[in-house]
Amino acid sequence: MKRRQFVAGAAGAVAAVGLAAAALPALAQGKRELRMVTTWPRDFPGLGTAAQRLADSITAMSGDRLTVKVFAAGELVPPFESFDAVSGGAAEMYHAIEHYWQDRSRAFNFFAAVPFGLTASEMAAWIYEGGGQALWDELAAGFNVKPFQVGNTGVQMGGWFKRQINGLADFKGLKMRMPGLGGEVVQRIGAVTVSLPGAKIFPSLHSGAIDASEWGGPWNDLELGLYKVAKYYYYPGFHEPGTALSAGVNLKLWRSLGADDQALIAHAMAAENARATAEYNARNAAALETLRRKHKVDLRRFPDDVLKAAGAAAGEVIGGIGAGGDPLARRIYESFRGFRKPALAWSHHGDQSFTNARLMPFKY
Repeated sequence: MKRRQFVAGAAGAVAAVGLAAAALPALAQGKRELRMVTTWPRDFPGLGTAAQRLADSITAMSGDRLTVKVFAAGELVPPFESFDAVSGGAAEMYHAIEHYWQDRSRAFNFFAAVPFGLTASEMAAWIYEGGGQALWDELAAGFNVKPFQVGNTGVQMGGWFKRQINGLADFKGLKMRMPGLGGEVVQRIGAVTVSLPGAKIFPSLHSGAIDASEWGGPWNDLELGLYKVAKYYYYPGFHEPGTALSAGVNLKLWRSLGADDQALIAHAMAAENARATAEYNARNAAALETLRRKHKVDLRRFPDDVLKAAGAAAGEVIGGIGAGGDPLARRIYESFRGFRKPALAWSHHGDQSFTNARLMPFKY
């Protein structure tokens, strides 16, 4: 489906369900009320709380001239319909992760997480300094959205498994919750993937509807209590090495704002990007200690044959996007791959060499 057709269709769908009557921001005495829809449960640590913090920042920075009201998943629209709501004008903003929109364009994955791709710091570098933002703007504009990066969960864990993974053969037929390109990778190495919102992961593992699930790293995993329903916690999270959180603004609304309000919102987004990323780094470290020491979680590394097969599959999946018929997706792929190559060399001699040295057995 072409992007212009999608935008028109989304707007028509919104009208059909009776939301179009409320599509424009509230205007009163020069003030605007902006509705932010999210894919998270209300006040869920790190995700729902970040959305609320961003909303509060914009409201406070504008002196209440722009009042942002947060609607958690399902309160105004279902979680995975947040993009459509903002694109079509039924809401003014969303807070989510871009790989949820991959059925609109697979290129959205590059602005969320790519298996064996970029870390959190590398992702920010590509977006801010490597041309990523301009490409993201071009992609999202086709759907009437202005996008921003508003945080990063950092490298994730490989997921929670109800049975051991001793080799590649153990992925055959495994029912696993994993979205985005990571889901395509584990499908290629034998798993059956399921797409579920966060609130449904625990009951699905508990009932046996799924055998394994990734979520958001130790902090979010601890909050969901996944250690209660799955014994084995695997690493590394090859599927999401630096998962970017995103906020989208209805593009028509964005263009209607003055330069001062655009700058205010952009600065609030950038501030939240730094704050949320730092928060995840701090909370994940503490949560992993709790999972290991208090809950005695069985922490295990994926076998080498799994990682090698996943890496090969990732190359095929990512290359397939670049080789597709969408010229914009190909340009995004080429930009991402072009940035990743020197990043690997710098990481090897920079962060990776330092972290390896830091693990040496000396007294500190």
